[in-house]
Amino acid sequence: MDTSSKSIRVLMLPWLAHGHISPFLQLAKSLAKRNFVTYICSSQINIDHIREHLSPKDSISIKLVDLQIAATPDLPPHHHTTNGLPPHLMVPLKRSLDQARPTFFTLLTTLKPDLVLYDFLMPWAPEEAAAAHNIPAVLFFPTGAASVSLLAHHWLRDASDYPFPAIYFRENEHEIFNRLVNSAGSDTDDHIRVQDCLRRSSEIVLIKTFREIEGKYIDLLSELTQKKFVPVGPLVQELGKNVEKEGNEDMIVEWLDRRDRRSTVFASFGSEYFLSENEIEEIAHGLEMSGVGFVWVVRFPAGESKTMGEKLPEGFLERVIQRGMVVEGWAPQRRILSRASVGGFMSHCGWSSVMEGAYCGVPIIAVPMHLDQPLNARLVEEVGIGEEVVRSRAGRLERGELARVVRKVVVEKSGERVRRRAEEMSKRMRERGEAEVDGVVEEVEGLCSRRERCNLVSENSMDRLDVLVQENREKMLSENT
Repeated sequence: MDTSSKSIRVLMLPWLAHGHISPFLQLAKSLAKRNFVTYICSSQINIDHIREHLSPKDSISIKLVDLQIAATPDLPPHHHTTNGLPPHLMVPLKRSLDQARPTFFTLLTTLKPDLVLYDFLMPWAPEEAAAAHNIPAVLFFPTGAASVSLLAHHWLRDASDYPFPAIYFRENEHEIFNRLVNSAGSDTDDHIRVQDCLRRSSEIVLIKTFREIEGKYIDLLSELTQKKFVPVGPLVQELGKNVEKEGNEDMIVEWLDRRDRRSTVFASFGSEYFLSENEIEEIAHGLEMSGVGFVWVVRFPAGESKTMGEKLPEGFLERVIQRGMVVEGWAPQRRILSRASVGGFMSHCGWSSVMEGAYCGVPIIAVPMHLDQPLNARLVEEVGIGEEVVRSRAGRLERGELARVVRKVVVEKSGERVRRRAEEMSKRMRERGEAEVDGVVEEVEGLCSRRERCNLVSENSMDRLDVLVQENREKMLSENT
């Protein structure tokens, strides 16, 4: 099969989180420029969100498919996404997605894609792909190589000989470490699912990164898993029509554009993590103590009874009104990071946020919360594009440390190296463009071509077997006669 002369059809199955869906969508947009047709499979509420980010031109090559996740009293359709999902419903959401497995198989047999691209929490996806029409299935990590390599080293080898000491868990991160590495083996444990997804990926694994920032970690993963890890680039969301458009966008941007160059911090901690009361208090006081202007996005679980004013320290909004803005729920992150007035990004260090901050040349004030975020924060420091706010030995955020890092990264002379390094990294990322995607296309075309040849050989082998059976029957009839 000459894959270069025909469209390659890819069925994508991301996890039900905006932070996972976005990399899949950006990859689909890049592949659309290279003669690929992509079907993105998700819940209806996520499909509605994705549709807002598609232009009419995108819709020619990118199709949206409803996975038809069953509604339950605990998980009505508006909860079929992690965005705003109360934490206690995360495990039921995973199980509900698992129960949509038969529907996914039906989609495979109907669409007959050339390739399935699946996320790291659905180990059944490659099994269904193989059962449908022997379709190759490739795992796509929307996370960084450094964090995955450390975890894979713990899963597959003696943890004590991990070769890169810059990436590690602190003493106060034992709970995070145990969740990622040493859980009890439940069917909803992430690390069990990730290992199964790795094992079942067809020859290669895609990962959202690029060699200049994580080359040694990419190579280690290939060695550990005996599968070729292929970087897809940072997949940073483009600015333009149909991107991050909501009612408060213009107000925030206009406020930022009135401020001095590189004078303001943007603080946001992702769509899946909800700050504790102590964290809200310490971040508020830390921002106030820093004396630096800020836009702070605060999110609460769906159904939260307290208002934002009741959650923040008493009098905080009145004291910072001249230099600070607090936004509840959502803000246009990519557009904010592109404003000239933004000089620091206080982030939980979710991987997509790290890539966006680096791409925009904004140094990162790393405040990791859970999952792989502490490891991403260590990488930010290793690469030199930010500095971490180190928690106390008990694992608590402290306002003084937070204010110190904000001032250093944004305004003080001691932060000049970080600011310069962030600008250099942005320039390199922009110069590279989508170079990694061309490598992905080459790998996928090769995989699909090998699959086609394998199927052809298999069919030819069956044809030859039929001939031999028939010849043997004729010979036996002749001998009997």
